[in-house]
Amino acid sequence: MRVLIVEDNASMRTLLVTLLGSQGYTIVGQLENGNTLLDDIRRLEPTIVCLDYQLPGRDGLELLKDVNSNFPEIDVVFMTGSEDADIDKRAADNGASGFLRKPFGQKQILDELRQVYEVRQQAERADTPPAANAAPATPGVRRAGGRPTAVIVDDNSSIRLLLKGVLTELGMNIVAQAGNGEEAVRAAQTHQPQVLFLDVNMPLMSGLDALPKIREISPNTAVVMVTGDTSRELVQQAAGLGARGYIVKPVRPAYVEAFLKKLLNR
Repeated sequence: MRVLIVEDNASMRTLLVTLLGSQGYTIVGQLENGNTLLDDIRRLEPTIVCLDYQLPGRDGLELLKDVNSNFPEIDVVFMTGSEDADIDKRAADNGASGFLRKPFGQKQILDELRQVYEVRQQAERADTPPAANAAPATPGVRRAGGRPTAVIVDDNSSIRLLLKGVLTELGMNIVAQAGNGEEAVRAAQTHQPQVLFLDVNMPLMSGLDALPKIREISPNTAVVMVTGDTSRELVQQAAGLGARGYIVKPVRPAYVEAFLKKLLNR
């Protein structure tokens, strides 16, 4: 895995370079700020970016949005020492594939990178045409009538890409994707999917605003919220509007698989 480190603290950069290098990662570059990040990504071709939040110039959240918009195939691990209670939720909603709150231990960052790598591998395998005699990856989430159909709705293309890969490998047929609540309602009406994965925070119409409309026009669709915010208030509000549960960002295959087996087999 090719890693680009964006961190203004020299000691932290040295730590990451030493630790990741010792584990076989290729460090393609180190940046003190993100002023030229998009150009550096094009030049250095990393597969993952370790991105600090509090940087000189533009902050990490702004840079995260840019990276995901221009390079949805690149994973970003967001790092911060901020005590903001919701910074992890904001990073997840903006497409971070991983999150580390400073100070973090060596095992924490290695575990986080491993999970990010596994999710990306799963997504890439799902995009590869299966062999003619390939067996289904996860029979436990299938139904007798064929693969369960699903619609993915998220305004972040990176999250849609990862979630599509994970769900496809788990045996779901992705019939449509959408980037806002209005498109979600139209996709639900057109496809009547068995499951619709619905982001909470989106432009034009939020997931919570779209949820009752989807339930009305496609009553047999199980709507699953996708969010970095798992507060009691949000969970209760979504459940009250008819959501069947939620998947937490960043996407983790083991959690998604366990959730789907419970949802589709009951």
